[in-house]
Amino acid sequence: MTLAAEVPALGRSHGGLRPTGELALPLWKVIVITLVAACAISLPNLIDPFIRHDDYPALFAEAHWFWDKTLHEGRWLNYIWHLRGFVTPSWLNFVIYQSLWAILASALAVAAMGRDGRPWFVIVLALFILVSAPATLISLWFNTLLPGLAVVTIYALLGCRVSQRTLRALLPVFVIVTFWAYTTYPLILLAVCLIRTQNRSLRDLVGLITLFICSFAAAVLLTYTLNWQVHGVFGIPLDDWRDATAAADVAGMIANLPVLSQTFETLMTLVSYNFGPAAYFHLGLLLAATFVMFSRAPMEALYLHAGLWAGIALIVLQALKLGVIVPPRTFNFAWVFYAVIVLRAAAILSVTPNLGGRLLRNLSLLVVISYALTTFYQYTIYRSWQAETRALATTLIKEDPTRGRPTLVYGDVMTLNSAKKAYLQKDMALIFRMQQLTGHKIVLCHSDSETCTQIKTSRRAAGLPLPLEVAVETSGDKTLLRSPVE
Repeated sequence: MTLAAEVPALGRSHGGLRPTGELALPLWKVIVITLVAACAISLPNLIDPFIRHDDYPALFAEAHWFWDKTLHEGRWLNYIWHLRGFVTPSWLNFVIYQSLWAILASALAVAAMGRDGRPWFVIVLALFILVSAPATLISLWFNTLLPGLAVVTIYALLGCRVSQRTLRALLPVFVIVTFWAYTTYPLILLAVCLIRTQNRSLRDLVGLITLFICSFAAAVLLTYTLNWQVHGVFGIPLDDWRDATAAADVAGMIANLPVLSQTFETLMTLVSYNFGPAAYFHLGLLLAATFVMFSRAPMEALYLHAGLWAGIALIVLQALKLGVIVPPRTFNFAWVFYAVIVLRAAAILSVTPNLGGRLLRNLSLLVVISYALTTFYQYTIYRSWQAETRALATTLIKEDPTRGRPTLVYGDVMTLNSAKKAYLQKDMALIFRMQQLTGHKIVLCHSDSETCTQIKTSRRAAGLPLPLEVAVETSGDKTLLRSPVE
């Protein structure tokens, strides 16, 4: 059954979609609009972007720091990126990353709405995808994820240009390559194939899902084999810091049900930015849009939900089998399917003027505007950490322009107000940050007091200038860096 057969009124132009065959907004125009929006919502983080501690190796192109992740996470594409041999500024990497995400969102929107999509729906869908909360959360690893996102974006652009047959023929290769960047990237490729399908049928859907599952299995098998050849381990053993409780049987998977529950609780909390009613709003909007889709375009609804729940099933299996909480940023694919379902339902309802179509359009616009503002605010919470560390960098350069003296930091960096506001994950972020800004060697005495004592003793004995000292001090209700302390 084709989409035209399900919704014969799609070709009408009154109040809804454009006449069949008339080209909607060209892809390049959608990209320009989405790029401008991406720059606007990312503005607080553009000039000096915040970087998570384990994203610094990609910024510095230090492959040896990333080597363990090839074994424990199978990130071979990212490792190759670390071998590139040149370093680009963090702001440039962030701009490229956000631009790629904007282009990907635009391509997905054009592919979903096709030639019949009214420009309003294409633009709002692109922006709906752009402001994805999981995408905002994962963007703090922009240096590492650049190559993977680039490959996904290329595939989405191909989805707007090549035939359906060619797109599916390329799927296995792209699935394998993107799996080596981030585990759930292949699910966005599946979304491209599903929304790009023109003549839908149950047989075609089963064939496409089977192709994807085989491609994903091939990616896993190749990764296992590569790890076996290089590391001597056939598999992807999780690192110790994940505290995994791997299940060996059904009983073990049942015991991991609390982990699965916590995975989805964390997802709903963070995707709604800690505003509980927003989580229920999204669930209600998805259910309402799903009802519309199954009522008006059942095969299209089946395709979209097949992709959504295939991805959810992989997440559930991972949580139950490995016994680890899957982070919310992993669910970016789910937001893509959610956005497409809602905007496709709004477009179908808007074929003729009615209250339902107007309501879904307004709710979609509400999500775009509210999450654009929230994303903008989210990027502002890192500014105090960036400013405080820049001030420290200025002081260190002034006191030791030749970078000949180590800098000893006393006190727990994690207690800093700026660190708490930025949700700093590791105190080593200060070491990497100073390397980025000045190149000074930083030693954290809170976690390595013995080394700090040895450095001071040895330099004093050798008659060398003593190290610079920085203190984490609390004054009133604020904990700040004080430097240098001679």
